[in-house]
Amino acid sequence: MAVARKIKTLLTVNILVFVGIILFSVYCRIQDRSQELVQIVRSADRRARSRGAKVGSLADRESILQRLDHLEEVVYNQLNGLAKPMGLVEGPGGLGQGGMAATLRDDSHESETKYEEYGYNAQLSDRISLDRSIPDYRPKKCKQMSYPADLPQISVVFIFVNEALSVILRSVHSVVNHTPSHLLKEIILVDDNSDNVELKFNLDQYVNKRYPGLVKIVRNNKREGLIRARIQGWKAATSPVVGFFDAHVEFNIGWVEPALTRIKEDRKRIILPAIDNIKYNTFEVQQYANAAHGYNWGLWCMYIIPPQDWLDKGDESAPIR
Repeated sequence: MAVARKIKTLLTVNILVFVGIILFSVYCRIQDRSQELVQIVRSADRRARSRGAKVGSLADRESILQRLDHLEEVVYNQLNGLAKPMGLVEGPGGLGQGGMAATLRDDSHESETKYEEYGYNAQLSDRISLDRSIPDYRPKKCKQMSYPADLPQISVVFIFVNEALSVILRSVHSVVNHTPSHLLKEIILVDDNSDNVELKFNLDQYVNKRYPGLVKIVRNNKREGLIRARIQGWKAATSPVVGFFDAHVEFNIGWVEPALTRIKEDRKRIILPAIDNIKYNTFEVQQYANAAHGYNWGLWCMYIIPPQDWLDKGDESAPIR
């Protein structure tokens, strides 16, 4: 009995050891398989992320290409799609660049008619780019001056009656191109009851598409005259400084900062910037000598030799009273 009990015990122990070995072996295999599965999952996850990154990269690339296509379309519309159907020119190059005199070979009866209608060569104006460059005639010291960063904004008001469309738009382009965007609050075009059809739909459509939100058009229902038309522009303005200009001007670089600086120093000041000349027949920009501005008894504007005390300072950048 004792021997049988020992044999039974040994068999039981052997069976338990065998089962344990099998279970341990199975456990090890499960662990190995588990590690393999983890590696497979991680590898799959990396591949998925890589594919996602590639897809994201492709999506970003596609988005950038779409934006570039849109930008190209915008530029085309601005430089060709808006001005070209109206017979006008935008962008660099062409006649009159650098403020040089320009002429047309095909002078015609139409040209003579426009001379009589506008008092200047409107047909030539239509061929000169709205973005043409003009010479920088500022004194050397003016170019070296710096100005406060917190200057007030300005509203630019143009008054017109039956001006040539190209002349009005060149004035608008010129002020936009040569005024820091953070200083130019708005441009206000006051139409003092023009009867030129070109200044209705074409003007509205152009400025609304070319400068959305920047240009306002005020139209008088009857001819009000220069002063009342300016008052209408004043009422429409929303910035602390308002500048009034004819609609046949071209602005130069650095025109606004010195004027705004003087007004910032004393808000009661009325500033008149230096004015050069644009020849009516060739659109050549001619530099005028420094002068004080005044009026004769017929209220015609006069260019007056600067006072002696200003000349004695020898500083061309100093303001002239």
